[in-house]
Amino acid sequence: VFGKDISLILILNNLSSDHKTVKVDISASTVLYTRRTVAEILKATTSVDLGSKKGKHIHVKIPYSYYGKYLTTDKRIQVTALCEVMNMHGIKLLVEKTIILEDTNIIIKIPRRVVVNKAATLEISYANPLPEPVNRCVLLVTLMNQQVKIHLARLGPRERSKIYFEFTPRKSGPLQLQVDFSCDKFSHVKGFVTIAVAPA
Repeated sequence: VFGKDISLILILNNLSSDHKTVKVDISASTVLYTRRTVAEILKATTSVDLGSKKGKHIHVKIPYSYYGKYLTTDKRIQVTALCEVMNMHGIKLLVEKTIILEDTNIIIKIPRRVVVNKAATLEISYANPLPEPVNRCVLLVTLMNQQVKIHLARLGPRERSKIYFEFTPRKSGPLQLQVDFSCDKFSHVKGFVTIAVAPA
């Protein structure tokens, strides 16, 4: 989840009966969806001794403080581990993992019954997933081909808040609602809901 530390485990297994020493170079970078690197955020080297038919776990932690300011709107991190078996004429194995961080949820609560030409109130709940405060918070609500921009108060670390939004549907049938939350530390966290409008 975006805003939280990332924990990974690299599992190495020695399938042979010989003792092996493996050098592991681990790196992590924020990337675009095209896989183009934006910034390297972690680099570490370790050496592991693996006995006959034995396995080992290497724990990798990427704190939010490492990736937060380098993440793009794609919210992707590419982690690679280059594992080299020593004294084996350069036998290498590359392990790759792409992590796509989940956005904080926008929660939209709609009334049980929405009827044509009757005012209805939605509850829109939004959150700051980060361990630091966020400012310049803006909620963009798109409904019935209209956009409403709402400027919100700053949110403290991991704080959740809510607003109430009133509207009056003019025709029955499905109605699309889109909510887009942005602030100074991240942008375009989206929420969608389809509202079924009943005839009067």
